[in-house]
Amino acid sequence: MSTLTTHQPPAADTRFKWRAVDAKGTHKNGTVIAPDAGTARLMLKRDDLFIVELAAQGPAPRPRARTADVTLFTRQLASLLRAGLPLAPALDLLAQAQSSNRQGMLRIVGALARDISAGLRFSAALQRHPAQFNALYCQLVEVGEAAGALAAVLARIADDRERAAAQRAKVRAALTYPVAILLLAMAITAALLVWVVPTFKQIFDGFGAKLPAPTQFVLALSSGAARWSIPVIVMSVALTSAVTFLLRRSEMARIRFARLSLRMPVAGPLLGTLCAARWSRALGTLLSAGTPLADAFDSLTHATGNAFFDRATVDIAARLRRGERLAAAMRAAQCFPPEVVQPVAVAEESGALDTMLIDVASLADRQVDEKIGTLSSLCEPLVIIVLGTLVGGLVIAMYLPIIQLGNVV
Repeated sequence: MSTLTTHQPPAADTRFKWRAVDAKGTHKNGTVIAPDAGTARLMLKRDDLFIVELAAQGPAPRPRARTADVTLFTRQLASLLRAGLPLAPALDLLAQAQSSNRQGMLRIVGALARDISAGLRFSAALQRHPAQFNALYCQLVEVGEAAGALAAVLARIADDRERAAAQRAKVRAALTYPVAILLLAMAITAALLVWVVPTFKQIFDGFGAKLPAPTQFVLALSSGAARWSIPVIVMSVALTSAVTFLLRRSEMARIRFARLSLRMPVAGPLLGTLCAARWSRALGTLLSAGTPLADAFDSLTHATGNAFFDRATVDIAARLRRGERLAAAMRAAQCFPPEVVQPVAVAEESGALDTMLIDVASLADRQVDEKIGTLSSLCEPLVIIVLGTLVGGLVIAMYLPIIQLGNVV
């Protein structure tokens, strides 16, 4: 049974305003964030500053850290522990790093070092920063502490986080490029309809002849765009804000939106395979570390980043407690592809579930890479066709009356 418990968050750091003199006699001033005045003085003395004045300015905001900073911290800590450095000195060493863009992470590492020095277990200290270290991270660290293999566990966590970050970057690049080009094409089309087409309309009015059907259609679009563009933009902004607010406040809305995203053409199967790979790798890692199957699901509730998969995880855990097999519970969740469920059913019979889950995750990762490559290769010609159709169609429709007039003359 997992021994992870909920701990109170650490006391807020204090912002101190200081004035000091450096070794050259130059007067300097600034602010520093530290848990107390003594620590603030040590931090300034470390920079060879002689403190003239130090005054508290109130509590500092809670530190924030990027996902990449947490991954880098994990990798660096694993390397230091493998080199034979004890945990507390390793954390102190990492907390003393000088980096202007990682101050939030350095504050968190400093808090971890103080908690360890105060006698708190590392996994318990990590739980005091849930925004940076989720339940899966803390569970694996706890297992590593119990087994005396913390360095190996941290290295594995760093590997998994780096792999997930690389996949997210690939998926984001594959989906962002066509969407950005299509939005650009729509913006160009809208600009032509609102500002360019009306100029042609004034010319066409002097012809006194019936305009071709494509030209009439474009002129009607231009008139509608000029009349309704501002109301449509206002409604779009209002609708986007309302949906964003609803997704932040309603769990059911997040689940439905996540399920809808998995049903999108092209992108849906890609996201589903990616979520299944993350889920399988997280569960396989927990099981290979020695966590019982029933306890492992307590740390999987946010392993995929998809609310529908997270809800399915809760349902699967409930089915397992009722005595169902894992493969049957996954099949009932209706979000895992057959190529993931079938190997799990075989592994349950052979008793090699942890190994099979890791293998399934690796296979799913390769499928994700293949789908990303296919999507990227299809997007370029599709974008060219759509862009050419929109802009080229407008140009042809506008010059068609002029061409016809020239033929008449």
